[in-house]
Amino acid sequence: MCRSERFYGGAVRLRVEFTTEPFDLDEAPAHALVAREVVEAAELDAVDVGPFGNTAEGGADAVLTAVDALLRKALEAGATRISLQVNVAEKGEA
Repeated sequence: MCRSERFYGGAVRLRVEFTTEPFDLDEAPAHALVAREVVEAAELDAVDVGPFGNTAEGGADAVLTAVDALLRKALEAGATRISLQVNVAEKGEA
């Protein structure tokens, strides 16, 4: 059980929303493709990848592990900025 699960008294679900930059309207840049690969390969319950924003949701440990990998790999692939927001998902949200 992770620390956040103990604090919230049960299995905690997190939702992450993220974008990587710089944008390229002609084709997806390498950093965006890497970020997509990371979240699609992670053990997450829901992933929605779009051209201007992405969301993923799952258990706290899985989301935090994916965020760590996403940051590291997207920066290595050339991202100059990564914007993200992590929220505790309400019970029953998917």
